[in-house]
Amino acid sequence: MIQSQRLQDKVAIVTGASSGLGRAIAIRYAQEGAKVVCADLTPTARSQEEAEITTHDLITRDGGDSIFIETDVGDAAQMESLIKAAVAQYGRLDILVNNAGISIEARLPAVLHLTDEATWDTTMRVNVKSVFLGCKYALAQMLAQEPHSSGDRGWIINISSIMGIIAGPENPSYCASKGAVSQLTRQIALDYAPHKIHSNAICPGYTQPAIFKETTTNLTPWDDLNRRHPLKGPGMPDDIARMAVVFASEDASWVTGVCLPVDGGYTAR
Repeated sequence: MIQSQRLQDKVAIVTGASSGLGRAIAIRYAQEGAKVVCADLTPTARSQEEAEITTHDLITRDGGDSIFIETDVGDAAQMESLIKAAVAQYGRLDILVNNAGISIEARLPAVLHLTDEATWDTTMRVNVKSVFLGCKYALAQMLAQEPHSSGDRGWIINISSIMGIIAGPENPSYCASKGAVSQLTRQIALDYAPHKIHSNAICPGYTQPAIFKETTTNLTPWDDLNRRHPLKGPGMPDDIARMAVVFASEDASWVTGVCLPVDGGYTAR
């Protein structure tokens, strides 16, 4: 399975690893030599295309090292247990990818004054509180363990969105949640740079995991999305996964506090 050595022997947690972007990141990390802890509510993918084999089983089948931990990312006790389980299995934690997320407004778009409080609360719990909790417990572990020979202690990679940079119609809770993720990423970078812990975010454009189908059905037609991404139209999960590898590798040794659009030019307008 190993294609190169960029993440050799690093231990990574990827939340939302069963489907879509998280699955692509977990698989790409394993191909780069990382030991991968897949965290999600269930190991089974949402989409029919990915449901044949779970992410951790696919990694193991192809010669990698991976386990699955059932995790509700909005629950503090479960997130703390996830970090402890990774360390118990592999001895340390080097990389945390906070990927788990939700976009209720992709299927139920609404302007703010018509947005249900439950939509707002659920979105903030899954998209923002989960990132806070993941970073809280991962950072404590990274500070406690021995650094790498480079002096680096860890890598935080948060999956934000282009909607954390610009605004989109009829998705106020999602835009607000991703803006919070991006800003928390920058704040962490400042506080933990002296400890050589990197904190960066990827802001994907529209990609084609399962949630994409809801977006094109309820919010924005395919032809419109295609025009808004000048380079090749909407992307694929592996476009995001490749950048997640860079952020966790020595290729980004002097990079922190960056919220990088990976969007085929969507935000260049």
